[in-house]
Amino acid sequence: MKKSDFLKETVKHIDIKSFDATPIVNAMRDMSFTARDTARAAEIFRMMLEDTECTIMLCIAGSTSAAGCMQIYVDMVKNNMVDAIVATGASIVDMDFFEALGFKHYKGTPFVDDKKLRELYIDRIYDTFIDEEQLQACDNTVKIIADTLDPRPYSSREFIREMGKYLVDNAKKPDSLVQTAYEHNVPIFCPAFSDSSAGFGLVLHQVENEDAHVSIDSVKDFRELTQVKIKAETSGLFMVGGGVPKNFAQDTVVCAEVLGHEVPVHKYAVQITVADVRDGACSSSTLKEASSWGKVDTTYEQMVYAEATSVLPLIVSYVYHSKACQNRSPRSWTKIFD
Repeated sequence: MKKSDFLKETVKHIDIKSFDATPIVNAMRDMSFTARDTARAAEIFRMMLEDTECTIMLCIAGSTSAAGCMQIYVDMVKNNMVDAIVATGASIVDMDFFEALGFKHYKGTPFVDDKKLRELYIDRIYDTFIDEEQLQACDNTVKIIADTLDPRPYSSREFIREMGKYLVDNAKKPDSLVQTAYEHNVPIFCPAFSDSSAGFGLVLHQVENEDAHVSIDSVKDFRELTQVKIKAETSGLFMVGGGVPKNFAQDTVVCAEVLGHEVPVHKYAVQITVADVRDGACSSSTLKEASSWGKVDTTYEQMVYAEATSVLPLIVSYVYHSKACQNRSPRSWTKIFD
């Protein structure tokens, strides 16, 4: 079998504007288990948008962007439903920036000979295939961007903004999250930025520029996101998955306290996850647990134990069609760093 035999059908991203999930979410309110949790999560997200003082942080972990949810995040930015983003490097670079360069994710299967995939330079995310040669082209594009910048430490937010600026003139797919966030002054933070295609590109950049090169300062990331929290005061978290983005955003409350600022805990919080709480891991720690650390209020919080691609489109479609975002003023938090 040839590579083209595997890379045939592309993953298509769902458009939450094309359908109205309001009836099904409303019906789920009177159900039980995950259905009722999903409906309450949708309601809390709507409350965040209706709270005129609330800054909303979207946290993304996992592979939902590769799995068909990429356009959801873009529409959230375009429709003023999110003010800052904290994500894994893979979500932003390997998936979103990757597609902005004209590359695709392909429908695959977990029931495949992975050794054969390796021979063909095909990477697998469960039932999704990626062309490794295209990923390496993405790596090299990150290097090209780094080569144009002044040699100094950058926060991931600063570097991702440069990626957005690059896409304005070079994108093959203009409707990417990186470019859209750049154009709407929504900062994107990737606290583990090098754990992605960006890492390979930046390593190559540094090897070729030993004495003067770009580096990523994760402490600067933490400081900048904490500045957003301090200036915002009232905040809400909408978290898809867990991991570093979840804890990074939650920890801004504690960091502000360490810096001598009394800021309120995150007033609203929703987390969609399949992680098991019993192993004590951060990804699975409940929002109630986070309240013991002084990070999250428990009045408006909801855990949704579901694989995100199954409930995220319903929640965001419901909120989009509620028109709760229409009266919000853009926060444009990127401008505080200019």
